[in-house]
Amino acid sequence: METKDVVTALAALAQDSRLAIFRALVQAGPAGLAAGKIGELTGIAPSSLSFHLKELSHAGMVGSQQAGRFVIYTANFTTMNALLGFLTENCCGGNPCSPVCTPACVTEKEAT
Repeated sequence: METKDVVTALAALAQDSRLAIFRALVQAGPAGLAAGKIGELTGIAPSSLSFHLKELSHAGMVGSQQAGRFVIYTANFTTMNALLGFLTENCCGGNPCSPVCTPACVTEKEAT
């Protein structure tokens, strides 16, 4: 992921309403949600919701597709995972299975 794309994605998520929208879409999974349902879950008015969805879409964080008379929005999991990978790729100097960088490693070490 290019640095400029990371900055755009982080800027899109660095706003209360957009973060709430993105988290709702992540929870919905690949099936996504209709705009009305997103508004219902987040309490965001339709006029504002449209603006925020456009910003998230521009950043590549969400996608949309027409389903009959509804537009279904989905989290872009590829972009989300690329962003997380970018943020953590050099964690702890690249040492594998560091408990600070990889929560799963903490669980494994606690179990032993």
